[in-house]
Amino acid sequence: MAEAQLTKSRIQAGVWEGVLSLEGGADGAPEIEVTHLEKPVEGVSLEPIDGAQGQWHLRIPIPAAALSDGVQTFLIRSRPDDVTLGSFAILTGEPMSEDIRAEMDLLRAELDMLKRAFRRHCVETMG
Repeated sequence: MAEAQLTKSRIQAGVWEGVLSLEGGADGAPEIEVTHLEKPVEGVSLEPIDGAQGQWHLRIPIPAAALSDGVQTFLIRSRPDDVTLGSFAILTGEPMSEDIRAEMDLLRAELDMLKRAFRRHCVETMG
């Protein structure tokens, strides 16, 4: 595939949208594969943008089955050469926010412990 750049436009009504720009005048539509948990996502569409040579409108429907607690990552790849063009992630659920808060509390406690140890070290070496 020619040099490619993928730019996100938006997510609306459960569909991720973006623009795929190809440098070097590629012939025909590029072959794109979108996967979630290493399984292909169905219903992906790629249409040329009128009046913009080498630019394609990419639409990826987000399956309802993919929406569950945690972070869900979708990979967008060029099929023939298996190059990752981009990705997007969706974060859902309450447990994730609690996990992040707990992790932040743990990091704060470790930082406080390191500060105390550093101060004690400074006092011991100064005097």
